[in-house]
Amino acid sequence: MSDRHIHMAGQVVERHITRAGQGGGRDVYEYALMRVVPRVERGECVNAGVLVYCRARGYLGARTHLDENRLLALDPRADVAGVRAALGAVEAVCGGGTAAGQAAGDDAGRRFRWLIAPRSTVVQPGPVHTGLTVDPVADTERLLDLLVR
Repeated sequence: MSDRHIHMAGQVVERHITRAGQGGGRDVYEYALMRVVPRVERGECVNAGVLVYCRARGYLGARTHLDENRLLALDPRADVAGVRAALGAVEAVCGGGTAAGQAAGDDAGRRFRWLIAPRSTVVQPGPVHTGLTVDPVADTERLLDLLVR
């Protein structure tokens, strides 16, 4: 589908809009890294997971991987068990259902927005980025390998 608009300079500009099912099988997705910031006052972080949301496919997923050695290099007294529990909670909220706690009744988009909301805790979301996907599950794993492991 394309719309024609007259640009302010008088030129005709075509704008192509891709909707679910019209992008050659590719759909827009959003993703954010989950970062572990063991000492918030220092601002140093370790990437420990990725959240992926694809509205067109109703997909919300999270994959985590904590590199304990990297974390302990930043803070030898870091609460590794607490960080693992927080990352597990992120995965549970993404999965929905009773494991998501109070977010169990929320749709995937609302759970994603809640998870990416800025917070000043040890486990924090990074900025949101976008891409196109034919398989959001595979892209979740690809992003974990590329940006976290």
